[in-house]
Amino acid sequence: MKNQTPSFHQKCYELLTKIPQGQVTTYKEIAKALNTKAYRAVGNAMARNDNPIVIPCHRVVKSNGEIGNYRLGVPRKKELLLNEGITIKNNRIENLSEVLYQF
Repeated sequence: MKNQTPSFHQKCYELLTKIPQGQVTTYKEIAKALNTKAYRAVGNAMARNDNPIVIPCHRVVKSNGEIGNYRLGVPRKKELLLNEGITIKNNRIENLSEVLYQF
């Protein structure tokens, strides 16, 4: 019988599905929700997301509001965020505290 415990990446992806359109979260917030400080591991999970539109890793940004990277490219990440009503200025989320989703 195969182990049914979700992997770290799966746990990250489950959290991502809770973030509504028009909001973002941070690598740190995801790590905190998983009771860890493995922010880079969260970033690695985002980079390995095989279904980046359904599992919306474009909604994960750096704690300082910077956009960060995206598997489909930063321009695509910006486009997706803008389409959801997120305001971006100088590669940073404007009014991060107002659109930040906390678990």
